[in-house]
Amino acid sequence: MPPSTIDPRFAQPGHPPATIDEFEGVRFLHLGTSWVQGAMRIAKPDTIELEYVQMMMMWTLFQRAPRRIAQLGLGSAALTKFCYQRIPEAKVTAVELNPNVIAICRALFGLPDNDARLDVREMNALDFVLDRGNHGKFDVLQVDLYDQDARGPVLDSVEFYQGCRDCLAPGGLMTANVFGDFSNYDKNFLNMEQVFDAVAWLPEVHDANVVVLAFKDAPEIDFAVLYERAGEIKRRLNLPAKDWVNGLKEWMRDHS
Repeated sequence: MPPSTIDPRFAQPGHPPATIDEFEGVRFLHLGTSWVQGAMRIAKPDTIELEYVQMMMMWTLFQRAPRRIAQLGLGSAALTKFCYQRIPEAKVTAVELNPNVIAICRALFGLPDNDARLDVREMNALDFVLDRGNHGKFDVLQVDLYDQDARGPVLDSVEFYQGCRDCLAPGGLMTANVFGDFSNYDKNFLNMEQVFDAVAWLPEVHDANVVVLAFKDAPEIDFAVLYERAGEIKRRLNLPAKDWVNGLKEWMRDHS
């Protein structure tokens, strides 16, 4: 599936161009390469198409009424749109370095304009998390930061993850996609474990994407309660939350 012809609206110099292609009713986002950076089912633009991106909503098992949610890395805006539309009590911030991605999401992926609840910022995610003005402000961070080559997370240092933890309010948590060369997995997990109270991850899905759950404060985990919440999430948000609980249970069994 080669990306389509580059549209000058989404090819500002200094950043990789944003391109799309479409296959069997799904529109895919690329950054000038064949790597998929996001997807949207055209007939259901407000749902989350990719399984690993659905898993990035795993925080809903633990944070039931977030006031502020941030995405670091916009992708095809699936998470940003979903949180903005389906969690109306929350303010949603998205941080994206590439203006071409923001432009194509607004034009072709249904991303709304900024308003009182939505704030899409063109900036570097490291600058965002190191800004003391953002510290202690967010109940949830969703981190999915990849460049056009998708070899591993663009930001994965202890400094970056410490900044992520600093941005979280008490009881806050982060979901992060860790994808790429296998050496990246251990590096990211170890760096997260240095700064977060507790870190867990689910079995890989969708072309080796592994979603990590990192807690600012280690939670008490009661699987009976989590399965009950999973049922609520399925009914309210139509997300496969029972699979996430099964994955967490498997992870705890293997790491106890």
